[in-house]
Amino acid sequence: MEKIILTGDRPTGRLHVGHYVGSLRRRVELQESGEYDKIFIMIADAQALTDNADHPEKVRQNIMEVALDYLSCGLDPAKSTLFIQSMVPELTELTFYYSNLVTVSRLQRNPTVKSEIKMRNFEASIPVGFFTYPISQAADITAFKATTVPVGEDQMPMLEQCKEIVHKFNSVYGETLVDPKILLPDNKACLRLPGIDGKAKMSKSLGNCIYLSDTEQEVKKKVMSMFTDPNHLRIEDPGQVEGNPVFIYLDAFSKQEHFDEFLPEYANLQELKDHYTRGGLGDVKVKKFLNKVLQAELEPIRQRRKEWEKNIPAVYEILREGSIKAQAVAAETLKEVKAAMRINYFDNDDMIREQEAKYQK
Repeated sequence: MEKIILTGDRPTGRLHVGHYVGSLRRRVELQESGEYDKIFIMIADAQALTDNADHPEKVRQNIMEVALDYLSCGLDPAKSTLFIQSMVPELTELTFYYSNLVTVSRLQRNPTVKSEIKMRNFEASIPVGFFTYPISQAADITAFKATTVPVGEDQMPMLEQCKEIVHKFNSVYGETLVDPKILLPDNKACLRLPGIDGKAKMSKSLGNCIYLSDTEQEVKKKVMSMFTDPNHLRIEDPGQVEGNPVFIYLDAFSKQEHFDEFLPEYANLQELKDHYTRGGLGDVKVKKFLNKVLQAELEPIRQRRKEWEKNIPAVYEILREGSIKAQAVAAETLKEVKAAMRINYFDNDDMIREQEAKYQK
């Protein structure tokens, strides 16, 4: 069996460092590993419309933002297929068929759906498209026969629901769909990067993000304003590193070479943490170090983005070619799904003969 990756993002705006450590950086590593036969990266615009139906222009504009972030992070269209979800109509048809295999109560129990509904204050006025988002995601994954789905921890309930749909379909109609495996970041700090305000999740709506496309000055300003241990009031006070956003970011981003170059008085991150914990190390010094670490990581991304911004037609062509390629793959899967369900009425000679025999008795 081929090893295939499917992953992607809703185009709700520019991507931030939470996306980067949670999935983007890993996608590039997987792309360059040579371990996978095919890699599909989807810009999920149709899913973004489920809670932006009144403002499609926002989604349309954000498609380019996401594409630019993809390319600037190192996703290579020669190695990964970048495509737009709505340009593959087969995904919609698969979603329709799968929706008959899932109950309303099961969707209501999905933790990711529940938290997203609460965050958006939908309550009883939930758009049906948004409510059935897990089914749509299952269609996306199975359409490309993905064996591996690299995502953040918050998407685990979605993958579990996808696996349930796969098992249900295969048990009813025969072995047709591929059962995907989730691939989480190997660095625990990358599972869910907190916002700079200390809140559990980095979110555009909360305004607590550091974006990949932020300028050097914007990144520095955000880092220096980051929430830390509220009880660490004076330099000599003992500090807490657990749950401290500055140290969580250092866990996610810092490397040994960063200490060698920017903070040689400390051998490694553990030594820095120990000093902060026992007291005598101020937040400003730690933040200045984090700023240098982030700048080193983000500067190449910023420079590549500037180059791609000079040739927007080329970016559109990459997405167009990727969407054509993706549609061909999804169409083949849809053909197999309809054959398994025996609703391929005009392509099934056996069905025609059965009906003919029935009425000629």
